[in-house]
Amino acid sequence: MKTKNSKIPQTKRQVGVWIRVSTEDQAQGESPAHHEARAREYAKFNDWTVKELYDLSGVSGKSVMNHPEAIRMLSDIKRGHIDGLVFSKLARLARNTRELLDLSDIFRECGADMISIQEKIDTSSPAGRLFYTLIAALSQWEREEIADRVKASIKIRAKLGQNLGGAAPFGYMWEKNKLLIHPIEGPVRKLLYEIFAKEQRRKSVARILNNKGYRTRKGAKFTDTTVVRLIQDTTAKGWYRANHTYRDEHGKLQMKEQSDWVTTPVEALVSNELWNQCNEILAERKEKRPLGPKPKQLFAGLIECGCGESMYVFSRSPKYVCPKCRNKIPDEDMEFIFRQELKNFFISKEKVKGHLAKANLELNAKRDRIASHKRQLEKLKGEMNKVYQLYQAEEIPVAGFGKIYNPLEEQSLLLSEELPKLQGELDAAEVRQTAADEVVAEAANLYKRWPNFSRDEKRQVVESITDKIIVSKDKISITLCYMPSSDLFTKRQRNLSGSLPPPA
Repeated sequence: MKTKNSKIPQTKRQVGVWIRVSTEDQAQGESPAHHEARAREYAKFNDWTVKELYDLSGVSGKSVMNHPEAIRMLSDIKRGHIDGLVFSKLARLARNTRELLDLSDIFRECGADMISIQEKIDTSSPAGRLFYTLIAALSQWEREEIADRVKASIKIRAKLGQNLGGAAPFGYMWEKNKLLIHPIEGPVRKLLYEIFAKEQRRKSVARILNNKGYRTRKGAKFTDTTVVRLIQDTTAKGWYRANHTYRDEHGKLQMKEQSDWVTTPVEALVSNELWNQCNEILAERKEKRPLGPKPKQLFAGLIECGCGESMYVFSRSPKYVCPKCRNKIPDEDMEFIFRQELKNFFISKEKVKGHLAKANLELNAKRDRIASHKRQLEKLKGEMNKVYQLYQAEEIPVAGFGKIYNPLEEQSLLLSEELPKLQGELDAAEVRQTAADEVVAEAANLYKRWPNFSRDEKRQVVESITDKIIVSKDKISITLCYMPSSDLFTKRQRNLSGSLPPPA
């Protein structure tokens, strides 16, 4: 290895040319070819021999020491292959002061020189080394100033609801710098919440979505981790959260201080109530042991104590019990009260009208979901056609074609199988809507016919129409959420308009 005392005459220099022009610089018209030609002409004028070209086109100057070209250049310096490096200006070598000084130390130890054409720096002289240090410090200062200005603008842009550069959450899309509901992903994201509220199992949600042919934005299958992340994201309830994470030096995502967070209102996909319900379920699952088999008790999972705790039926006891305050109610008493609530509900015309209005909303939601499903299927078929055309044009090899086409075909089959099911649900809902008056009239006798139902049929009715039940010391509150389906009724009658058998 040469030392700084082994300098060879300047006219005998064997130099390398360093080219680093970032993508942003190239966009502003600074081409790598221009910088290379400039350096070669400078070496030619000084009668130096250009031995190597180190090309880092498109590489950021924030950190270059570990780049393969930089490693090759340093190896050439240390083994004496070159004794100088020519570059157009300091910012083209590196922007990090620490790296610039480290490079200077390595060159000095190896008896090699750094030549910056624009700043007229040649580190073979003391003045050149001093000037190099000052210019490097100014370059770092400029970079930090730019970073601070960008950081300061983030909050302002986030408060205006503008895109900070990240991808839109699943179910949404950026359009003209505004976050809008995605016509294809939106209904799938909404369905995810609805399934979880019913199943209360994240793996079940992922399985159901995958079996229906739905996929993530990148075309991958849903996982339980993805389900949890989407459930917890506040965008779905109408609040987009920005500037709340950053990546540490190891590339891991970390949360910023809450004071740095910026939330902006957007169009909601689900109600606050549904979002809160799903996230409360997640919180309970995290605190308690994993959910076991589905409950067999008639009102299991629906009864809460007045103190806020869920009530359970423990072994060897026919009562729902609060584990906190020991409030309890027998199963048979709860069933009797529920029957009475059914009777009271159907006598109230206002309640019936309210539920019919909600049924209309559910009907429109089913129509929207089918339209979204069809759009997704058409989009997928278009992607399959593009892949096939590329294969026909021999731009994709046989092995590559199968790797790309087969997952698309599998998803297309699942979506195609799901479409008639959705259409069938809509058809059934429209039939029920058409015969709404008859359904209500028949449902008015539900409390009379209740004893004729099997345990499973009773549980199906309870799950279908009950939102929650709160049992306090002196009061029981039952909240019904949907009109009962006529499915159970029609099993026991000749046709929809026929009369029901008399109660037992």
